[in-house]
Amino acid sequence: MTPRMTDYFKRAKSGFEPLMAIETAIKGSTLEPRLLHLVKLRASQINGCAFCIQMHVAEALKDGETQLRLHMLPAWRESSLYSPRERAALAWTEALTLVASTGAPDADWAEVVAAFNEDERAWLSLAIGAINMWNRIQVGFRAAHGTSLPKARANAA
Repeated sequence: MTPRMTDYFKRAKSGFEPLMAIETAIKGSTLEPRLLHLVKLRASQINGCAFCIQMHVAEALKDGETQLRLHMLPAWRESSLYSPRERAALAWTEALTLVASTGAPDADWAEVVAAFNEDERAWLSLAIGAINMWNRIQVGFRAAHGTSLPKARANAA
């Protein structure tokens, strides 16, 4: 895969700086990092963003996520490895990532309402929107992904 452009951050610096600020704000929200890693990775899988998949797997492993949960993520609906809160977030991630075909179903929203408080719902939806935007930028420019991953932490549960 040949990158289409490699200096887009520099060329549109004033546009990318607010996007980086959004990421900083999301990290400072009350949403747990483990949940955010799953959301970002799942959206990136759906969107086929190799750059973001590699990056979010690497970040998740550094933060103690298990390899098994990362491998099972595409089949989260059939796996017992995810909590009800994570399931609600993953369903909402899929609904918003595929919004043209899903219409963001009320049933998925009801699961979000049951698992997240009002502030968390806003942050979750913002995080999903942000990763979808990043996916579109990185896929569009054919951004080169990293070629290695850190080892999973020994104490990851």
